[in-house]
Formats: sequence, structure tokens, C-alpha cells
Amino acid sequence: MLYKFKSKAGADVIMLQPHGDQALQVLGREPSTTGIFQLSDLPSLIQRAEAAIADEQSAQERAQAEAQAEGRKPPARPEVALRQRLWPLLELMRAAAAAQADVTWGV
Repeated sequence: MLYKFKSKAGADVIMLQPHGDQALQVLGREPSTTGIFQLSDLPSLIQRAEAAIADEQSAQERAQAEAQAEGRKPPARPEVALRQRLWPLLELMRAAAAAQADVTWGV
């Protein structure tokens, strides 16, 4: 299954199911085939995504610092960081908020 996030404010964002599920979970939503991010919810959803990105980045930095302090090889970074994975959806949400529009998927 593919997730297709849509808004009048910008281009569609398409994600494979595992990545779309992850994005929705980060945003505090249950994965579902259809849904909407209402305009009134966008500011808090954007903040939630930004916080999750910052948390992942600081956790990676902590893990690297601990490994270096203990003389171990640093843990591998994920091939695609959450920041990279969420960026297109985050940009769509920001554009939608600026244009006073909702973001939908699967509709």
C-alpha cells in the first residue's frame, strides 16, 4: 500500500506503507488508509514532528559519544534518518498551514 498525502497547498507526498505508518505514529496518529490533518491541528503536528526529529538526532549523538568514550565502534546511523523521511510531509504541512488548508490522505 502507498500513502498519498494531499493538500491544495502543495504537491502530493507519496510514501510506502512502512514509512507512512512511521510518519503517522510520530505524529500521534494510528496508521489508517484514510485521514485528515485539519488546519487547526497543523501547528501542533509540525511541532511534534520537529521534536521527534530532534530527539532522534540527540539520541544518535549520545550513542556516538558513549561509544567513543568507551572506545567502541560508533553505532551505524540509519540509512534514512527520520529527518529525511519526514521532510517532504513536514514541508507540505507547513505550506498547508500557511495557505489555510488541510492535509488529507487516501481520499
